[in-house]
Amino acid sequence: MTRRIVLAGNVIADVVIEIPALPERGGDVVGTHTGTTAGGGFNTLVAARRLGAEAVYAGLHGTGPHGDLVRAALAAEGIGTLLPARTDRDTGFTVALVDSGGERTFVTSFGAEASLAPADLTAVGAQLRPDDLVQLSGYGLALPGNGPLLSGLAAVLPAGSTLCLDPGPLVADIPEHVLAPVLARTDWLSANAREARIMTGHEDPRTAASELGRRLAPGAGVLVRADKDGCWLAAAGRPPVHVPGFPVTALDSNGAGDAHVGAFLALLGQGFDPLTAARGANAAAAFSVTRRGPATAPDRAELAAFLAGDPLAKQLS
Repeated sequence: MTRRIVLAGNVIADVVIEIPALPERGGDVVGTHTGTTAGGGFNTLVAARRLGAEAVYAGLHGTGPHGDLVRAALAAEGIGTLLPARTDRDTGFTVALVDSGGERTFVTSFGAEASLAPADLTAVGAQLRPDDLVQLSGYGLALPGNGPLLSGLAAVLPAGSTLCLDPGPLVADIPEHVLAPVLARTDWLSANAREARIMTGHEDPRTAASELGRRLAPGAGVLVRADKDGCWLAAAGRPPVHVPGFPVTALDSNGAGDAHVGAFLALLGQGFDPLTAARGANAAAAFSVTRRGPATAPDRAELAAFLAGDPLAKQLS
């Protein structure tokens, strides 16, 4: 018996342009490669779905080329939607400029996904299950319109459901009156080292994990992702423990954090204990950076092969 993953966030289009270098202000540069894919919370849903979890998108999507792309990508991965398409606007998009050193520079134009209304949240709430794992991103909380509504949704989730918060790179822009109710309801907080530092002022990820745990309700857990160094796990008020990463040759780090979050939730929802789920998430994130593209999380067989010789591999088979 597995629990469903519900993304109450944004799935948008990613327009990725590879360039030699960023142009000077007012200048121009010719891209060497361009591609458009589904992005945002899509990567988290894909990571969970490929490990066998039921996954659904609870955000808005528009009518137009980007909305069509998003829905086709979700359907191709077997991911459902809880809300109908908006007919008055298209889904938004992000332009990602990738220079020769692999550094990414983003410009985002939000669309239908940023226009939640109270009726949308009512419709989502009516479809939630008591055992759902609900994923909430700081991207949505930082939006002036969506933030208060999503914060309100967090406060009225069904008893027994689990709320996971990924604060995201815009965490410093989330108003305290929006963030505080979410933290009070959060069961799992998964942040990268930069986000944890912004939220706590601590550079050391272990110290940051401890401090974040003190900001959550009793019994809640914290993950601080540390890239190739794995993550720090503070489960149910316990001191943080280091969960080692998996050494790989990284080709593309885009979406690694999303792969970690999605894999952790999928494994947690399948009955794995938090430490084992964190190890599996470390492996899924490591696997994902060995492939180019945004949604490169492994399926169950690929993760088991990656973990060959590890006890978790047998449990995944």
